[in-house]
Amino acid sequence: MKRKKRSVVEYVLFLLPMCTLFIIISLVPFLEGIRLSFRDWNGVSSTSNFVGLQNYITIFKDKDFGRACLFSLKFVICSVILVNVIGLALALAVNSKLKTKNVLRTVFFLPQLIGGLVVGYIWKFIFSNVFPKMAESLHLSFLDVGWFTSPAYAFIALLIVFVWQYSGYLMIIYVAALQNVPKELIESSKIDGTDNFQRLRMIILPLIRNSVTICIFLSISTAFKMYDLNVSLTGGAPFNSTVSATFYIYREAFKGNRFSYAAAEGILFALALGVVTLLQMKLTSQKEE
Repeated sequence: MKRKKRSVVEYVLFLLPMCTLFIIISLVPFLEGIRLSFRDWNGVSSTSNFVGLQNYITIFKDKDFGRACLFSLKFVICSVILVNVIGLALALAVNSKLKTKNVLRTVFFLPQLIGGLVVGYIWKFIFSNVFPKMAESLHLSFLDVGWFTSPAYAFIALLIVFVWQYSGYLMIIYVAALQNVPKELIESSKIDGTDNFQRLRMIILPLIRNSVTICIFLSISTAFKMYDLNVSLTGGAPFNSTVSATFYIYREAFKGNRFSYAAAEGILFALALGVVTLLQMKLTSQKEE
């Protein structure tokens, strides 16, 4: 009995630092945001007025915020598909018998270690200066298209950089899953005459479905919360066509001094993200069963 109590105390002590940080950094600000969303505060004044649901009512009339949410949704759909497909492809490549597979794992994972702001500024220089010179010297006209003067190309630029940065992280998760696939099954399938696509569809994917669920969840939440890359790479240009929901909330709070309104937008955005991720987890868990 004493031993059981001791183990419970040890668990609590291990969890206490992380729970404390979570409460201070995440839970308290979220609750304060809920309180602030029912008031009218500009971020400077020492007083604020209670306005009830007025901020939430205004949000549903805000067409600019609606466009920002639609942009985020479109970005999430495209990026989640691409980053998971490429992450799995990289995992399959580095999990093969290549002699350089350890080096390749490091190279593919390195972009994840660079901050989003730094990545954005680096790629902005590449899109604006390196690609045009490459297009001129190598006669590759598709590289010199005015990446930040067209909404479509600016969207593609964001996708390229996001997938480049994040696919290596998902690759590590997929590699760990692939290493747990029994080699006997793979060898048996080769003897039976299956090709690579059939092995992937009928053997590998069903056995790594748990990891697929995790990777889809992580990529959805990360793509929805994308902010730093949006700020440094496009800044919402051209003509505010690449303003994501998180970037719009930031601008309303810190540039428009509408902190209460931005708090209400943040609460609705958090609730929407929670609903989307819960639906995704439910659907993928049903497929696992």
